[in-house]
Amino acid sequence: MAIREEETWKKEEMGIAPNDEEDDEHDSKEMVLQRYFLQEWKLVKSLLDGIISKGRVSDPSSVHKIRSIMDKYQEQGQLLEPYLESMVSPLMFIIRSKTIELGINSNEILQIIKPISIIIYSLVTVSGYKAVIKFFPHQVSDLELAVSLLEKCHNTSSVTSIRQESTGEMEAKCVMLLWLSILVLVPFDISSVDTSIVNSSGSIGEDELAPLVLRIIGFSKDYLSNAGPMRTMAGLVLSKLLTRPDMPKALASFIEWTHEVLSSTVNDVVSHFRLIGAVEALAAIFKAGSRKVLFDVVPTIWNDVSVLIKSSTAARSPLLRKHLVKLTQRIGLTCLPRRSPTWRYVGRTSSLGENISLNASNKYDQLNHGVVLDNSKSEENSNCSEDEDMDVPEIVEEIIEVLLSRLRDTDTVVRWSAAKGVGRVTSRLTSALSEEVLSSVLELFTPSEGDGSWHGGCLALAELARRGLLLPTSLPKVVPVVVKALHYDVRRGPHSIGSHVRDAAAYVCWAFGRAYCHTDMRNVLEQLAPHLLSVACYDREVNCRRAAAAAFQENVGRQGNYPHGIDIVNTADYFSLSSQVNSYIHVAVCIAQYEGFLHPFVDELLHNKICHWDKGLRELAAEALSALVSYEVAYFADFVLEKLIPFTLSSDLCTRHGATLAAGELVLALHQCGYDLPSDKRKQVSGIVPAIEKARLYRGKGGEIMRAAVSRFIECISFCQLPLPEKIKQSLIDTLNENLRHPNSLIQTAAVKALKHFVQAYLVSTDNKGAVGITLKYLLLLDDSNVAVRRGSGMALGVLPYELLANQWRDVILKLCSSCAIEDNPEDRDAEARVNAIKGLISVCETLTQARENSDIHSGEDDMSLFHLIKDEVMVSLFKALDDYSVDNRGDVGSWVREAAMEGLERCTYILCKRGSMSSTRESDLLESVSKQPNSNVNEENQMCSFFDINLATNLVGGIAKQAVEKMDKLREVAAKVLQRILYHKEIFIPFIPYREKIEEIVPNETNLKWGVPTFSYPRFVQLLQFSCYSRQVLSGLVISIGGLQDSLRKASLSAFLEYLQVDEDINKESKVCKLFTDILWILQEFKRCDRVIIPTLKTIEILFSKKIFLDMEAHTSIFCAGVLDSLAVELKGSKDFSKLYAGIAVLGYICSVSDPVNSRAFSHLLTFLSHRYPKIRKAAAEQVYLVLLQNGSLVSEEKTDKALEIISETCWDGDMETAKLMKLELYEIAGLDVGQLKTTEKVPKKDDKKYAAPDENESYSSLVESTGF
Repeated sequence: MAIREEETWKKEEMGIAPNDEEDDEHDSKEMVLQRYFLQEWKLVKSLLDGIISKGRVSDPSSVHKIRSIMDKYQEQGQLLEPYLESMVSPLMFIIRSKTIELGINSNEILQIIKPISIIIYSLVTVSGYKAVIKFFPHQVSDLELAVSLLEKCHNTSSVTSIRQESTGEMEAKCVMLLWLSILVLVPFDISSVDTSIVNSSGSIGEDELAPLVLRIIGFSKDYLSNAGPMRTMAGLVLSKLLTRPDMPKALASFIEWTHEVLSSTVNDVVSHFRLIGAVEALAAIFKAGSRKVLFDVVPTIWNDVSVLIKSSTAARSPLLRKHLVKLTQRIGLTCLPRRSPTWRYVGRTSSLGENISLNASNKYDQLNHGVVLDNSKSEENSNCSEDEDMDVPEIVEEIIEVLLSRLRDTDTVVRWSAAKGVGRVTSRLTSALSEEVLSSVLELFTPSEGDGSWHGGCLALAELARRGLLLPTSLPKVVPVVVKALHYDVRRGPHSIGSHVRDAAAYVCWAFGRAYCHTDMRNVLEQLAPHLLSVACYDREVNCRRAAAAAFQENVGRQGNYPHGIDIVNTADYFSLSSQVNSYIHVAVCIAQYEGFLHPFVDELLHNKICHWDKGLRELAAEALSALVSYEVAYFADFVLEKLIPFTLSSDLCTRHGATLAAGELVLALHQCGYDLPSDKRKQVSGIVPAIEKARLYRGKGGEIMRAAVSRFIECISFCQLPLPEKIKQSLIDTLNENLRHPNSLIQTAAVKALKHFVQAYLVSTDNKGAVGITLKYLLLLDDSNVAVRRGSGMALGVLPYELLANQWRDVILKLCSSCAIEDNPEDRDAEARVNAIKGLISVCETLTQARENSDIHSGEDDMSLFHLIKDEVMVSLFKALDDYSVDNRGDVGSWVREAAMEGLERCTYILCKRGSMSSTRESDLLESVSKQPNSNVNEENQMCSFFDINLATNLVGGIAKQAVEKMDKLREVAAKVLQRILYHKEIFIPFIPYREKIEEIVPNETNLKWGVPTFSYPRFVQLLQFSCYSRQVLSGLVISIGGLQDSLRKASLSAFLEYLQVDEDINKESKVCKLFTDILWILQEFKRCDRVIIPTLKTIEILFSKKIFLDMEAHTSIFCAGVLDSLAVELKGSKDFSKLYAGIAVLGYICSVSDPVNSRAFSHLLTFLSHRYPKIRKAAAEQVYLVLLQNGSLVSEEKTDKALEIISETCWDGDMETAKLMKLELYEIAGLDVGQLKTTEKVPKKDDKKYAAPDENESYSSLVESTGF
């Protein structure tokens, strides 16, 4: 055997096929499988060759590599089959030969077996044990060897009970048990190969079992109590051993043992697993054993099983119930003789290719009819004799009753096992009895039964159909039940159940297609096809859609000649149905064009989907219904719309919501198809909203979604410009105004969309008098105390047409500009209102400018004032909005305002540049020279583009760049993309951008750049620090990230910042650092007392000091440190923020290391914190003072330094306050500092207190959130 294997391996290495004489089809399959596995096979083979050559696993990592490769093929195990022999045989040969060579008593043998067993077991888990054990050695002499190995593994305890990686004990036991499962089938009496009998020089009696058999049974019984895979494999060993013809006594003994286990009342974990193992072993025995061997033990076992399956123990364990059902069906099969009933339906085997090639000719039909007639005649002739001769044992009736009851089980695995059992047992019954079984199964499909019964019934029907036990004569009773199951969906509270039932019903239809001939399925398929495709297109669950499509595809392929079947199969394929939206809007619409599908689709949407519990599905169903209108306009206008209108007042919220949406979408679709509703229908449609209001359906539960639906309905009829009476127009505008006041943003958004079209359709185009005051009304509401009203008003002003803005455009713009600013009263502050005001402001500007561009009659002076207003007021307001860092209990809500402001700045820039460039052309060279230095061309260009100048361009790029380096990923990405669009706009060139070429290098015109990733964006944007016009804004944003709380962001931003400072070290570093310290001092002054910026700035200074930056600039160092000290004197006084105090103390410590006189001033300030009211701050200051004294000997004379260090180290600074004050005074004296001087130092900033006075930010919750860095 080893020689043959070696030759095979050599042939494989040389590229020669092992069997050249095999047929081409097999060869091609082998080649395909090898091609799939080829890359990894080279690696696996090299690892296996190393193991085989050494006869053991020398490198444990090779085992884990092989196992990790095998794990990829868990769902594609067939790809490993061509390689199993070349992997399993040499590994098992190593186990066998090493055991013989070293002896079973060697301690080394387990170390060799365990890693090899891990590899073999990984193959078992992927390909299944049946495929693997074919390549195990099976010599008779190996039986004792395997038993001894298993005994050695069994007696070895695991290294640890909880481990990350297996050490091989479990895998070795599993492999030995699998090996035994084939070795116990040796065709000799096992006692004849048991050397223990020969060695004892004795013999065993007729009633005694061989010691080897007893050992195998003993190990197997122990493993039946195991919770792992050894339990299943032990049952496999027992089933092979005890069903041997020479083992009746062993079987009887085991049955007695199982009787004790099954009837035991002990209720602990070990007993429970032993019970499951015993039942699983019995099921395996009844599967492997013959009827002759097992028939006599059936009564004993059935008595135990029938009691156990009804017990509370089984009720608690789905796995136990599954094995009990499996055992029950196999007991039933044992009781019934094996037979192939002549009444069973045998359909014609067909293929897709045959069905496509054959035409529906008369000859073909006659042939099929002949087959059916023959089947029916044979049924009639055989049924009578079978019914008379068949004697069904009473126990079988009990078994069938148990199986039918288990179809109602709560667990799917139990129902599935019961369904297969029903099919198997029925295949051995008579035709009459099978009809009784079918009737019992159909009784499961009643409204009173639960979803489990429907699911189990579907599985049973599918099994009966697959086995030919469901005759065509029974299909008229079955098909209506299957159709109901295809649409089974039962509401349970806020959700529904039934997807598993619909999936199983599709499986039944799939089984029908495989089981029956074309002539028998023709009428059935005509009934099922519309329902299958309704589920395939409109089911909520993707698995049900795909299952129904697969069932339809199977029927089309097997039955053939279904009208448009191939076209439908190509449309409703696996991938197109993965998206719910695509299924509803595209796939269903494509299928509905074929005859016979439109009306079923409409019925499905009307009766099941419009009233569905899922709000999103109702909205999608309304849209899907409107997409079908073009196929039969009159049907939708007369029948469907007539059905929907009463549903809008339904007592069920889901129904009236879906009907309102569908009615609006339907009216719009009819209008788009050119259909004019008759007057009576128009009257009914126009009365829907007043009727809903009259019924008070906005109140209570569901009022919010009804408001959104009504807004969409109004939007749809506004698109159609449906004629409305004045009273209803007023009613609808009042409804929209009410919805605009609603606090729900979704309702407000829907109302704004409707208002935009309603005003244009009914107020502007008809010169309605009510349009005059609507603009003024929304302007006044911008000052309302209700924040929801302010939000809605800002959005409403943004969608008003030019006609309503023309006379009051200045007031509207100015009012919206003021609404963009943070409100003075803290109680009135609302970020969403400011966001909506910004969006409304930009929309108003675009409406006004676009209308004036398109209009021939307008005043030039008026135009100029509009664009000047946009430049002077709108742009300024948007720049201020970029500094909105408001915080509430939701976090940084100001980020919403900043995001809207950036997009607003972009759109306003386009407005100004488009206007300014109407009489100019794009001259890149000229503009680049303007961007670098002022010259005579600036004035000329400013005349050409007077609304957008270099100041605006600088502030625009600087403000956006600041957002691009702050801490929020989303804002950084938005800012970068806005800047990218501004730089590379295809139609409008934005002039006057300083250093445009450099910025274009930083922000290239490429898509899919990961601007939200810190490691990508920061190295680019820090380059802007080299330009003085941008450096301060960029640095003020960058310090937020460097000194923030998020660790990954801090590392990325700091790394980019330091890398920028180190580039061109010899040339530019000093100038970069000088510019940098000037900008930092500017930040400290600009954002004085603003902890949001000051704290991260201090942390940034601390980090820079730690990197020796700023400390080696000679004269500049003292200037910078003095500026920082002045700022610290203001910031740290009276502060209660620990992070601010810690950062300030650390900075003071670094400043103490520079030269006089700055260090003395810093040291004196540092000493003040030794008597701070917070103990932790005193302790931190003491640590810093200690470090300063060690590093800088000039602050205290050498003879006093030791004493000062002793005082600092021995004093408990976080203890008593008075002690700390005394020690501090003593340190003053040692340092030669005057207490009065120190007090003066503390009071330095007092003269400017009023000037810089600010409210205590710690008094509000928002500042608390802000102080944490968010």
